[in-house]
Amino acid sequence: MPTILITGATSGIGRATAQVFAEKGYDLIITARRAERLEAFAQFLKVEYDCSVQTLVFDVRDKKACEEAVKDLDQIDVLINNAGLAKGLATIDEGDIDHWETMIDTNIKGLLYMTRLISPKMVKAGKGHIINVASTAGKEVYPKGNVYCATKHAVEALTKAMRLDLYEKGIKVSQVSPGHVEETEFALVRFDGDREKAKIYEDFSPLKSRDVAEAILFIAERPAHVNVQDILMMGSQQASSIFIDKSGRLDA
Repeated sequence: MPTILITGATSGIGRATAQVFAEKGYDLIITARRAERLEAFAQFLKVEYDCSVQTLVFDVRDKKACEEAVKDLDQIDVLINNAGLAKGLATIDEGDIDHWETMIDTNIKGLLYMTRLISPKMVKAGKGHIINVASTAGKEVYPKGNVYCATKHAVEALTKAMRLDLYEKGIKVSQVSPGHVEETEFALVRFDGDREKAKIYEDFSPLKSRDVAEAILFIAERPAHVNVQDILMMGSQQASSIFIDKSGRLDA
């Protein structure tokens, strides 16, 4: 079976993506910062789906750690650059610079580090697929989303640029661009662990992490002559980042 490498695999979209690929019997390499949680998840996947799972513990923001983690890897068939986050929700004049640097280092530089390290293996093999987890925030901007939106616009631009660089070398480059997604730690991380502020999905039904994971699986399983370049997806009560029907959850 093809080997799938997923960054940020211990929560949210990354965890759901690992699970849907495990259900199909793919060989997995899953990465994250939290060793205990990563190992527990890997054990669950092995027992539940009888699949091959390798774990790599490192922070994608750390270039040397990335280099060390992947130096002995063999061929990677699909790289899923999932690791990403939002920190803070403030106007540009009041933004926390530490939050900005965390988003830039994770959402842009981490994606670049992993792509630079894995793509040469794909080029050497003459095949491979890179799938970036982008966002509707890479398609539009919204109040107080300034730097987060900028990082996801960068993911959108990098995805397009990578495709131009790699399409003649047998490498597909794709992305999925979801709107609001629950069953993730996105809101909790954005609000620095404030669980009350993170309760943002009580009056509408967003996507679930598995919805996005299934879209990623669909992209990855297209035949060799097909490249799904982007899937833009939102819950049916969301029309844009700021137009959301908050009249109640559809699944309540």
